[in-house]
Amino acid sequence: MTGLEKLEQVKRFDMKKKPFRQRHFLRPVTWLLSYPTVWSHRLKINRTNMDGIKPPFLLLCTHHAFIDFKVTTAALFPWRANYVVAIDGFLKREWLLRNAGGICKRKFTNDLQLIRQIREVLAVNKDVLALYPEARYSLVGTTAVLPDSLGKMAKLLGVPVVMLNMHGHYLNSPVWNLKDRGNRIEADYSLLFNKDDLAKSSVAHINEVIRKAFEYDEYQWQKDNQIRISYAKRAEGLHKPLYQCPHCLSEYTTYSEGIHIGCSSCHKKWEMTEYGELQAVQKADDEQTLVTEFSHIPHWYEFERKQVRAQIEAGTYYLKTKAYVEALPNADGYIPLGEALLIHDMQGFKLEGMFGKKGFLLAKTPLSMYSCHIEYEYFGKGDCIDLSTLEDTYYIYPKEQQFSVTKIALATEELFAFSSKEQEITPQGLLEAVAQSPS
Repeated sequence: MTGLEKLEQVKRFDMKKKPFRQRHFLRPVTWLLSYPTVWSHRLKINRTNMDGIKPPFLLLCTHHAFIDFKVTTAALFPWRANYVVAIDGFLKREWLLRNAGGICKRKFTNDLQLIRQIREVLAVNKDVLALYPEARYSLVGTTAVLPDSLGKMAKLLGVPVVMLNMHGHYLNSPVWNLKDRGNRIEADYSLLFNKDDLAKSSVAHINEVIRKAFEYDEYQWQKDNQIRISYAKRAEGLHKPLYQCPHCLSEYTTYSEGIHIGCSSCHKKWEMTEYGELQAVQKADDEQTLVTEFSHIPHWYEFERKQVRAQIEAGTYYLKTKAYVEALPNADGYIPLGEALLIHDMQGFKLEGMFGKKGFLLAKTPLSMYSCHIEYEYFGKGDCIDLSTLEDTYYIYPKEQQFSVTKIALATEELFAFSSKEQEITPQGLLEAVAQSPS
């Protein structure tokens, strides 16, 4: 039996099952797993306008690293919550995640069933619903794209909206190098809207307030608070998000080791200081004077975004690569499918191949995804992107040498923005997009 034949026959994850209230016997377990970690990182929670706020309410959280969930647990004490979790979070532990309050979501899909489950948590169970709408760990310690549908969902739910903006988590274990640095952490825990204010506010205003509350810059926070990170390999992996050299503009030629990031094409090199800034330490081959193009890491990342945007506006963005594909239909494990062709261009994604004797095609238009989820060195298999339908999630590992999943993610966001200008999104379209964001 081929992987595709197995996939066609396997039972899918039951996305319609009503969410469980977090079991009382698991609540002490969540506290036991969370508090030693947050204590060791000297967590400080800054509470604003939270006096008298009790469930049910919608909790919006920034998303930096796995420690986010532990800090959320500590901030909510003693209240219990349901958490929206991606399908791979349930892998081999569905019973535990469901009973701990997990609600499964396939990322960046129009899943209206999730809205029903969220309303069950808030309206029937009257608990907290914790949502991480950035839908992936921050790549360079700054806010990811948030969907316009977030404000519409908040207004639709009609419960208080609370924000948990966390600081220091990305610095402690960035997604491109998960080694725990041990630095201190903080969280701003604040009320954004009570029920009356929410009812009076327009969706546009709600989105404006939410986006403002979500603003963060981990490297600026590190500099402002003089958080010293002396880890000897603190720059290793940084070339994953910073894939394009800002000096010679070569793509996919950056590398990192120890405290340095460099370019193998022009041979320029930068040092990452103990306070998270970049300093040029080696001139490029054609450089007369040593210049630091971007001392602030997020500025380098946004430079890359502008480069991708220019390609899209010119209609020249194009990626075509062979890729290895696995599917995750449920929490039991991945099903290997084989090799396929991945194309990402102005028309969106197309994944096409022959698995055994059967043809396979998955297409995603630019307006169907405002962003996409990527992983670096996922389970040691390499960098990948994942694309989902309502029934399956496909993990796609490009096999060509010249590619960057970071560029694919940036292109997905810029294609959505570019296409949105060309086509007005209706209120119904916004409602259908509401459930794309949780992670």
